[in-house]
Amino acid sequence: MPETTPAFEFDQAVALTPHPAEPGRYDGELGEGWQIGGGVNGGLLLAFAAHALALEAGAGHPHPLTVSGTYISASRPGPATVRTEIVRRGRSLATGSAVLSQGGEERLRVTAALTDLAALDGEVATTALPPQLPAPEQCVGVEHAPRELLDQAALLERLDLRLDPASIGWALGQPAKQGRIQGWFRLADKRPADALSLLLTADALPPVTFDLGRPGWAPTIDLTVHVRALPTDGWLRVSHATRNLAGGYFEEDCEVWDEAGRLVAQSRQLAKTPR
Repeated sequence: MPETTPAFEFDQAVALTPHPAEPGRYDGELGEGWQIGGGVNGGLLLAFAAHALALEAGAGHPHPLTVSGTYISASRPGPATVRTEIVRRGRSLATGSAVLSQGGEERLRVTAALTDLAALDGEVATTALPPQLPAPEQCVGVEHAPRELLDQAALLERLDLRLDPASIGWALGQPAKQGRIQGWFRLADKRPADALSLLLTADALPPVTFDLGRPGWAPTIDLTVHVRALPTDGWLRVSHATRNLAGGYFEEDCEVWDEAGRLVAQSRQLAKTPR
């Protein structure tokens, strides 16, 4: 059985059972409702695989510090297996790799370093500045998103996402073309954010290409997330930005800030430009 009985939807989504006869293997279920476009959200998949690695690494290394995933094929709701390998367990850091598969077909390959973020001092020194946003109640909730977006993003029903009015002109057919989307984020069932859920947060906003006048599903090719500190409970401020589209691909840089004003996660992904 999974190590606990999950109380929140995210924990249910990443719940895993160790295989009784195959060391390093963990089995779970990619549930309905975490899809965007043609497959399960890439951030949720990264958290699914990272959870398996944290279980394999053991109690001294419970949190992802850096996780990098290459997406091989689209994952669908249904049974999934993660095979892990921990290549080194140090005092403060464990490193390993994992392969997420469904029906014998590889979906995602991951490399990661894990640590105990609670053992760190929690200070984040940075020259970056958090995005300036109106209060959450003055931002635009997902219930106001265009129907075509909601139809292809069941994931949004599990998020309490409030987008900055200045970055949603695309929803009115007037994209700002600044290459930025930002807003407030928390899970809809009020699950407190932690290191694992930050992997989902980093891939939860609509693709930044919407702001460039290019709506549609943007399949992730590669996603790397750095977790800098354990977040405080409450709203997270999230900013997605891009500067380059080339050859049918674009990069998307994300920053996640907690209510204490700390930069708690950063990510970069390479994705296909929507058709």
